[in-house]
Amino acid sequence: MSNSEQKVFIIDDDDAVRDSMSMLLETMGLPHQCYISADDFLDNYDGNQRGCLVLDIRMSGINGLELQQRLKDMNAFLPIIFITGHGDVPMAVEAMRQGAMDFLRKPIREQDLLERIQEALDYEKGIRDELREREESKRKLLTLTTRERDIFERVADGHANKVIALELGISERTVEVHRSQVMRKLEVRSLAQLVRIRLEMKNAID
Repeated sequence: MSNSEQKVFIIDDDDAVRDSMSMLLETMGLPHQCYISADDFLDNYDGNQRGCLVLDIRMSGINGLELQQRLKDMNAFLPIIFITGHGDVPMAVEAMRQGAMDFLRKPIREQDLLERIQEALDYEKGIRDELREREESKRKLLTLTTRERDIFERVADGHANKVIALELGISERTVEVHRSQVMRKLEVRSLAQLVRIRLEMKNAID
């Protein structure tokens, strides 16, 4: 189980629930941190935390749904697993609509909780890896000259070298040289990889 830098953030105003989950995660070797309220968590949140939230949906002060909304407003993407009582299912369904990963009804089976937590940690890692790749692609794109950028965009959009040469008023051989430079600078080996970077760039603009 690889959870480097990741933590499970338990937010529940019930001391017994927090202690029980903490003991379980301690036994499994999962890094975690407990908070008595949403306010307590927000006071310590700086945007750099990695991992997932195990969050009681009904708490005094800021409830689980309100914390979920606040985190969305802050562009946080920590996956949330809600803990609900029997009467909280409609709230939990709304939480799912708003992007929660899952909800577990009390009393919670330990195996169910551990499985959901691992899914959430894997999901968060996937998002982080994707964002890291996008930032790396942006950095590499900045190393392209204006001409190389023009050729990169046309190649990734499916234009043949001959067509690009006509569009830019240069020789086909020059297009090939620039294309090779683009592949080298972006550290890609295939057209498919170029297309992926191009799509990421367009999505970022949209």
